[in-house]
Amino acid sequence: MHKYEMVIYWSEEDGKFIVEVPELPGCMADGDTYEEALANAKIAIEEWIEVAKELGREIPKPKGKLAYI
Repeated sequence: MHKYEMVIYWSEEDGKFIVEVPELPGCMADGDTYEEALANAKIAIEEWIEVAKELGREIPKPKGKLAYI
């Protein structure tokens, strides 16, 4: 289980929940329900990390909660 922050929101334009993983550039997922979007995001994170390893790229360590000022 990876502990990356996920930002989940509803997109009227897409008619789906969207999940962004800010610490992993380009890592996103969607779903018709909140739960489906979250499950798809977990898969996207695993696949993002797998591809990064294959390409020899650095995998960011989870930073946890972002601080907002």
